[in-house]
Amino acid sequence: MAPDTVSLRYFLVLAQELNFTRAAARIGVAQPALSARMRRLEAELGTALLVRTTRSVVLTTAGAALAESAPSALAALDRAWDTARSAAAGELGTLRIGYSLSTGAETAPALVDRLMRDHHGLEVGAVPMATPEISPAVADGRIDAGITRGEQPGRDVHRFLLRRQRVGVQLAQHHPLAEHQEIEIADAAAYPLRLPDRAANPVIHDQLSAIFLDIRPRPRFHTPAVCFDMSQRDLRDGVTLAPAGEAAATAQPAGLTWRPLRGAPSLTIHLVLPREPSPLHRRVRAVATTLARELHWLPTRQVPPLRSEAAHRPSGSARQASSRTK
Repeated sequence: MAPDTVSLRYFLVLAQELNFTRAAARIGVAQPALSARMRRLEAELGTALLVRTTRSVVLTTAGAALAESAPSALAALDRAWDTARSAAAGELGTLRIGYSLSTGAETAPALVDRLMRDHHGLEVGAVPMATPEISPAVADGRIDAGITRGEQPGRDVHRFLLRRQRVGVQLAQHHPLAEHQEIEIADAAAYPLRLPDRAANPVIHDQLSAIFLDIRPRPRFHTPAVCFDMSQRDLRDGVTLAPAGEAAATAQPAGLTWRPLRGAPSLTIHLVLPREPSPLHRRVRAVATTLARELHWLPTRQVPPLRSEAAHRPSGSARQASSRTK
């Protein structure tokens, strides 16, 4: 049986001092207790480590060998303990994050960058996914966390409100409405409105279309053939508008701009984690909470900690939620 590490650490101090009185004082134990530990250590090893006289302490050959080899062994053991503690605290491991394309312009990169910068022991991989697939992938363990726009349905997950964004429209810089700092909903509804494909993201499609629910005559909605066109070609006609969150303003193609819609409800971005979180999941949530506070993604009262949303809502609640203003 290997000796306990406390006795080894005591022995190393004694090997440096070669004096029981000084070693005991340095360690902070009584001298008889130190002597008893050394006798027990020798008994466990089955050999003498020290030659004691009334005037001195001398290391035996075995004692000298142990004094030379023990420090590196104890340092390796300390590293093993630290590694275990870091893993238990969620600071080590491989983290797989799935994110919807609409969160990839700003939110997802900010969270991934903070995780990698602050936790060098974490290997973080992030991949864009179809929005309806993210919550099921978190629930069954294919990914560890997800970032979605809107309260996407899903069982066996917890959603945490990560960010609120104003809703506006993307439009060409030469569009007549681009002259306004804010656009009235009714004014925007007079033009063709491009919405995301409902099959790709029913929650956001319904939230955005609900903004214009009371407008008469009904706006002209259309869905582009390309579900996510970075060039936004259909907006360059100077007529079509695309309802979108304010994150769109940070990554505008040349010739386009973004304007908020007056009185429109906010869009939300959520962090999705398993219902039974591991230390790694709790670490992600803690980092996300800090980031939301520092970047003012949420009102201060909502930030610490991120608020958990219901894991499943009955059909129709998305539209009701979207009709509430911030």
